[in-house]
Amino acid sequence: MDEKILARISRARAKTRRHVWALLALRPGGFPWLTVAGKRLTGWIVVDIDATITTSASNKQGAAATFKKTYGFHPLAAWCANTQESLAMLLREGNAGAHTAAGHITVLAEALKQIPHSSQAKILVRVDGAGAAHELLERLEELNTARRTVRYTVGWKITDADEQAIALLPAGAWHDSLDQDATPDARAHIAELTGLNTRPGWPEGMRLLVRRVRPSRRQMKNLTVFEKHTGWRYQITATSIRHMWGIAGSHQAQWLDALARAHAVVEDRVKGNKAMGLRSLPSQSWDVNRAWMLTANLAADLDAWTRLLGLHDIDALALAEPETKRFRLYHLPARLTRHARRRWLTIARDWPWRDAFLTCWQRLTALPALS
Repeated sequence: MDEKILARISRARAKTRRHVWALLALRPGGFPWLTVAGKRLTGWIVVDIDATITTSASNKQGAAATFKKTYGFHPLAAWCANTQESLAMLLREGNAGAHTAAGHITVLAEALKQIPHSSQAKILVRVDGAGAAHELLERLEELNTARRTVRYTVGWKITDADEQAIALLPAGAWHDSLDQDATPDARAHIAELTGLNTRPGWPEGMRLLVRRVRPSRRQMKNLTVFEKHTGWRYQITATSIRHMWGIAGSHQAQWLDALARAHAVVEDRVKGNKAMGLRSLPSQSWDVNRAWMLTANLAADLDAWTRLLGLHDIDALALAEPETKRFRLYHLPARLTRHARRRWLTIARDWPWRDAFLTCWQRLTALPALS
């Protein structure tokens, strides 16, 4: 599994993905555009980047102590939030830094190769606090061209200068946050911090949004002196979004905060990938484990395409996790027999998911083949 083989597999994945996305556009309802706080992100492909921990019970090649005080690996990955596909994943040693810009840039580049050119006009990249690095943000800015618009939201580590800027905000600057159903939430407030804390070296036009919530008991011990004094816990998001073309009100701080917080769905993608085999890496060899990781990503894509193309209008399965589909569809109480030179699949008539399986099977077998 050398770099040449990995490049060939990447090209094959991109070609197949382009075919699948063309089929998705022909479904009732079309391509699955995201909806955030009541606004539909038509035309925008959303890429979520995040890292996860894969533990190891033995001393494997590349395994090391992680920042969570476990032992194993620290892969970094990018998922498409629209389709829940695994676009790219980089296997890293367990002690790989969470704020390593080089790793994020590599994964971002591989993820963009997987997005069909016809869908690359408008890209939104969401990263947690590990993405607040000069090199990554500068690279994101460089990706903007006359034919492609790239926007980002990243987490931000609060410093003393940030807290001094927050202290300058008047009471009228704070507004209720928005839930994902667009209803106001008076328990949290959002304010624009842009202009009060100007830092040299960061991309021109970058906005800073600050969110405050009442801390929980578990969070009390980690509060700063300023947070203990004010009684609020603060979080800052950096973004390049001043307006998203085609989305009215996308400049508002409350909506941008909801957009950034929707990045939390990436945890479901991590869970799904681990359910498809990424929970543990089986070999002592780094190359074998990298191949295993790639196989798990391919399985995650096939699982997503099965749901998107065969189960998209079946309520109990349209958003089902891999474990759910495994026990409802993939594991069948059935017999596979041969008769008259044909194979017959006889499914138990009392199986509650019998019709769902048959519907999905018929839809998938009727799809046009990849030319």
